[in-house]
Amino acid sequence: MDTRISVTVNGVRHDRQVPIRLLLVDFLRDHLALTGTHVACTYEGVCGACTVQLDGKAVKSCMLLAVQANGRTVTTIEGLAKDGRLHPLQEAFNEHHALQCGYCTAGILMNAEEFLREHPRPTDDEIRHALVGNLCRCTGYAHIVEAVRDAAAKLR
Repeated sequence: MDTRISVTVNGVRHDRQVPIRLLLVDFLRDHLALTGTHVACTYEGVCGACTVQLDGKAVKSCMLLAVQANGRTVTTIEGLAKDGRLHPLQEAFNEHHALQCGYCTAGILMNAEEFLREHPRPTDDEIRHALVGNLCRCTGYAHIVEAVRDAAAKLR
């Protein structure tokens, strides 16, 4: 069974007919071709690679149906940069070499962006705690924590 949804993604409104059981991550990737949002844990909600923001709050898009975004605003990694300029978090990740394969990076950035809006002067322990739902197999997290700390300073 299909239903009609209207969702604003990265500032653009999309009106679509979608299957009622379609996951938000699949809507973003397969219907809108926004492939920066990844699925790494086979839809179990444990890795955080699919993290996007729904009305400004970080959520795991593999755990939500597209119909739950009806009438709401979604921001994906593709919407984090503005006017062709990287977000300070993206710049800090680049400067601190806070990524390797990059598969988890989009989810970490979307989670960290919300966290920094609420915690402009985080400690390293607060950063680690905020990112507990984002798994990375490559980096060991040290550079990620440094990048988030640096971005917090840039954002202040």
